[in-house]
Amino acid sequence: MADEAKGEPAAQSGERQFPLPEGYDALGEAKRLLRAIRVGALATLSQDGFPFASLVNVATDFDGAPLLLMSSLSAHTRHLDGEARASVLLSQGGKGDPLAHPRLTVTGTCVRVEEEAQRASVKARFLARHPKSALYADFGDFAFWRLDIMRAHLNGGFARAATFDASQITTDLTDSGPLLEISSSAIDHMNADHSEALRLYAVKLCGEPEGRWRATGVDPEGIDLACKDMTARLAFSARVKDGDELRRRLGELGNAACAK
Repeated sequence: MADEAKGEPAAQSGERQFPLPEGYDALGEAKRLLRAIRVGALATLSQDGFPFASLVNVATDFDGAPLLLMSSLSAHTRHLDGEARASVLLSQGGKGDPLAHPRLTVTGTCVRVEEEAQRASVKARFLARHPKSALYADFGDFAFWRLDIMRAHLNGGFARAATFDASQITTDLTDSGPLLEISSSAIDHMNADHSEALRLYAVKLCGEPEGRWRATGVDPEGIDLACKDMTARLAFSARVKDGDELRRRLGELGNAACAK
């Protein structure tokens, strides 16, 4: 079993583990991809047992579980109604050889979000990441789904592969209720009054292009940013569980960005 405290990869049955390059933060990279990539390839199992891949928009729940908005008319939704096991490939992409860029495959079971309060929370997080989906999110044939993670496999490029179990890749929400309660208002406040700080976070700390960056989500481990079709993830230096700690972390990040 992996040493979860150190974020060491978890070897799955029949899988060979190779040493990672010194200084390479595989878990950090995996968590960044999980939070930052906004579109993925969803693989489901069809009724005849064959894998079926389709393209879906992706957001994440507070704990990092992928969130999907899908129509009951879609083939992949019909597949999930019969077999909940699925995976989502999240690929960063970029110039040159596509296989030279990092990607993450998340495997688990897909569950339709039915409970009203949970659906409201999931809807808010999903639409913050994908505002145009508001055009059809409330259609009768559409529903939100959550992929409960079992494990995740990172391919960060040559000699940079690692597998993590759910306890490693997901975000611990213990004692973070106060933060979750104020997360929506905190995001609204940042976007309304601190747009320049968000721009500095994205450009100076994440290395992203200039633009009108906005916050789309916050959780105990970091803040999600977006600008048009671009997204970024900024991790906190320490876990956050309430509004006071969030203000301190964002202030620290602002000072670091200004220093650059």
